[in-house]
Amino acid sequence: MKATEVPEISGAYLFEPTPHADERGFFCRTFDADVVRSVGLDPAAFVQDSVSRSVRGVLRGLHLRSGAGEAKLVRCSYGEIFDVVVDLRPDSPTYLGRAFFELSGETQATVYVPAGCAHGFQSLTETSDVSYRIDRPHDPAEDVTIAFDDPDLAVPWPLPAASMSARDRKAPSLAEVLKRREG
Repeated sequence: MKATEVPEISGAYLFEPTPHADERGFFCRTFDADVVRSVGLDPAAFVQDSVSRSVRGVLRGLHLRSGAGEAKLVRCSYGEIFDVVVDLRPDSPTYLGRAFFELSGETQATVYVPAGCAHGFQSLTETSDVSYRIDRPHDPAEDVTIAFDDPDLAVPWPLPAASMSARDRKAPSLAEVLKRREG
């Protein structure tokens, strides 16, 4: 497994495993504590695993958590997604930086999203499963959502948004979210 820094987002990493494929399918290590530790992350810090299933065109995000934030490892375990990370940490050298990834069940690559960064994705295949490994138990009171189509972010979503939650559809702009954080 190889770990690569994401230049657009300070502290973000892309973990790329080596799937071993044959006529039966493939086998792949998707998490390696030693590799995670080698880039300065504590593998024991992750306390919750979750999975979401989406159909083609479904858009989830852009989400982050208030307070201490939430770091997470995100991997598409089946299908393919367009994945987005936005740095919203005011003290970060990559503040407002954006990074885009195509994650798939074929590669099993994982993106580490630092706390304080917004995250979202869109399903590019008829079915996509996304696995999350999160460093804090979920608290819905800390959920923050930013409009997926905010012109200040100009995320190049590859497909029209086929479906999304009511919360995502009604999300405020980045400017509104930043104003609330200051106030």
